[in-house]
Amino acid sequence: MHYSVMLEEAINALNLKDTGIYVDATLGYAGHSSEILKRVKRGFLFAFDQDINAINYSKEKLGKIGSNFQIIKSNFCNMQEELKKLGQEKVDGILFDLGVSSPQLDVKERGFSYLMDARLDMRMDLDSTLTAYDVVNKYSEADLARIIFTYGEEPYAKSIARNIVKRRSEKPIETTFELVEIIRKSMPVKKTKDKNPARRTFQAIRIEVNHELDILETSLKKALSLLNINGRLAVITFHSLEDRIVKNVFKEVTSIDELVKGLPDIPLNYLPDFKLVNNKVITPSEKELAENSRSRSSKLRVIERIK
Repeated sequence: MHYSVMLEEAINALNLKDTGIYVDATLGYAGHSSEILKRVKRGFLFAFDQDINAINYSKEKLGKIGSNFQIIKSNFCNMQEELKKLGQEKVDGILFDLGVSSPQLDVKERGFSYLMDARLDMRMDLDSTLTAYDVVNKYSEADLARIIFTYGEEPYAKSIARNIVKRRSEKPIETTFELVEIIRKSMPVKKTKDKNPARRTFQAIRIEVNHELDILETSLKKALSLLNINGRLAVITFHSLEDRIVKNVFKEVTSIDELVKGLPDIPLNYLPDFKLVNNKVITPSEKELAENSRSRSSKLRVIERIK
């Protein structure tokens, strides 16, 4: 079953209008999209995803709610261009949920999960060519260490990279469990007792395979430019790297120009075009944490265009 993280909070954050035009940048299995569609009877929903399995499932699910939606098979970094092709220049709200869909994690063959043995894959778009197998078996030791440390914030990145290269010199590393075993052996035993020791490394490789952080900052800026006045952008992140990017982009567009900061009467054109809807980041409720442990690291940030 797919559990949509912070469903109620995200839907409330968008401040939906019945006639509004909305974008779900990360359709997945249509958890958030379904709720948006139920509330915009006279509006329209555009949804983006690269995963054909998710698209086929969601098309059927959304079709039972209404026909006022369109799914676009593309990465959200192409949102502005794809909407323009359809004659849509502005929208009233955009949602990004940057987590991996539970079905992607739970389908063994997709090779995302360190809890199930499968061939290393981790592609969100099954048409793309780079896989986790390529990263693990073809990247240099230095690149592996850099990726695992930067994207996984893994303190034992160098040791893991060294042992990956050592093992693959004997034979290619083909499966998730082979990689988990190497990661375990690269850490002190006491560090393998608590959370799964492979979690950070798998996250790092997934980010690399799908270019997740490279495209996030530019995609957020493009999304902001699409918003109508009073339109909102809501972003759910799952690790500190993503959250930092969102926080910095939001800070950049909501800050008053240093030249005029502190003046009693600031000219309108120097005031920011956006405001933060919540100064403090939104986190899951205790109830949600009890129901879905995968939501534990999630954070929601919301911004609104004011001029």
